[in-house]
Amino acid sequence: MIVELIQGFSLTLRRLFSRPITVQYPEQKRPSVPRARGLHRLERHENGLERCIGCGLCAAVCPAQCIYLEAAENTEEQRYSPGERYCKIYEINEFRCIFCGYCEEVCPVDAIILGPQMEFSMDNPKNFIYDKERLLVALESKGKLPAVPEADSRSSGLVTSSVS
Repeated sequence: MIVELIQGFSLTLRRLFSRPITVQYPEQKRPSVPRARGLHRLERHENGLERCIGCGLCAAVCPAQCIYLEAAENTEEQRYSPGERYCKIYEINEFRCIFCGYCEEVCPVDAIILGPQMEFSMDNPKNFIYDKERLLVALESKGKLPAVPEADSRSSGLVTSSVS
């Protein structure tokens, strides 16, 4: 026990006289590791169509059950994805997510990825429910897509807590 105590004190004394490695956080940011998992993103194809085909594998494999989606059929007039179906409602409760990456691994069309953004603090827990509009990668100059029709009674399938 005395040996461990001396080892602990020697470590403390060595660190006491070394230069601190403090990072002034908002101004200076430490680089994250390349495989770090941050906020989710829904990717698009090069022509601007959504990659998500609404298969629901991501919601099925999620251990935290934080993904809710509803699929709908594409029509010739309004095409959102290259397949027969598209994801009409896609929501992720980031408050419940454990960032395991299973959704990213199981997606057959690589529609959902865990991006590099690690900073997402908010004051209201309801803001942690990301809908499809917040998750989709923005169109830069890929052309225009038809507007997504608003649902009359859009009720979320996610369980939300009543924390204020």
